[in-house]
Amino acid sequence: MNGLLFSVLGAEATPYAAAPTITFNVRITDPTDAPIHAITLRCLLKIEPQRRRYEPAEEERLLELFGETPRWKDTLRPFTWAQVSTVVPAFTGTTDLELAVPCTYDLEVASAKYFHGVEQGEIPVVLLFSGSVFTRNAGGFDFVPVAWEGEASYRLPVDVWRTMMDQYFPGQGWLRLPRDTIDALQRFKAGRALPTWTQAIETLLKETET
Repeated sequence: MNGLLFSVLGAEATPYAAAPTITFNVRITDPTDAPIHAITLRCLLKIEPQRRRYEPAEEERLLELFGETPRWKDTLRPFTWAQVSTVVPAFTGTTDLELAVPCTYDLEVASAKYFHGVEQGEIPVVLLFSGSVFTRNAGGFDFVPVAWEGEASYRLPVDVWRTMMDQYFPGQGWLRLPRDTIDALQRFKAGRALPTWTQAIETLLKETET
């Protein structure tokens, strides 16, 4: 049972979800064709930034995450995107499941910084699986662990992430700020009679450039 095979058939932005979500279509194959009652499955998703090229504008936006480009041969390393769990119902041989992965636009989170920084192409992702496989026997159930060796690689189109975020933040993003900073920004905004937060921040940026 440790020979379970995993592959990703595709991924798409999930419409009408309560929060930004990408759904991966994952295929599980058991070469033994033994009836499986259920699988409790955990999935660790990692981004592998070293497996793609970057345009100069992307390199600039990824400076905070990876440092200066001469250092990228040392700093471009796989990092965690998300961990999710699901239960796979009974099947024999092969089954497909939808694996929902919640996403954030919080730019304090490394994965969000990375997604925001890339403009086009694909994002190399690896999905690592673990959990337990349950099978029936004469007295009840047996279970066999799913080793972390189970994995599947996928190149997620950047457009999938952008389409998803545009459903929730059309042409926008957001920053998480401490309350004291928000209060100070609000005083600045009111003192300058600026109607929007965007204008307040743009005014601050212009003043720092002069």
